[in-house]
Amino acid sequence: MRTLFRKYKKVLQFIVLFLGSYVVLSMLYWGYLNIYMETEFTTDPATRLVAKQSSAVIRGFGYEAEVIPNSSEPTMRLMVEKNYVARIVEGCNAISIIILFMAFVIAFSESWKKTLLFLFAGAVLIYGVNVVRIVILAIALYEFPEQKELLHGVVFPGLIYGMVFLLWMVWVRMLSVKRRHE
Repeated sequence: MRTLFRKYKKVLQFIVLFLGSYVVLSMLYWGYLNIYMETEFTTDPATRLVAKQSSAVIRGFGYEAEVIPNSSEPTMRLMVEKNYVARIVEGCNAISIIILFMAFVIAFSESWKKTLLFLFAGAVLIYGVNVVRIVILAIALYEFPEQKELLHGVVFPGLIYGMVFLLWMVWVRMLSVKRRHE
């Protein structure tokens, strides 16, 4: 048993760090969300911020856009040219995706300074790409409403998860280059 533990020490360490950081970060996020779940139909501040920023960027592209709090559920209604195109829910704020990204990076971390810088840069990049994703999706849904299933179900989740995967590969590559030079 000891031999197996030594042989797979790095793999076990990765699994423990990944799952541990994912659980801790998810519990913190759940606690944050729980504060707003107690208030009936109140959208959390992160989701409201993403909705407002997305609306502002859409306006920057020359479309009339606004977000309206939904009175029957904790979501924001996104309107483009006075047409309801999407509801922005908690899952649209990218925090869950950022938590997944962070758990992987933490599980592969070496120096805290480099890790914290990459976590911060990656989280900002994911957040920004997410806002752009919502903007493009909203405009596409306004222009091509018949493509809703393809756009919302395949193209745009692939964009954000592909971005996270790319960041993970950059992180692993950075670490492997460092190890080769040691």
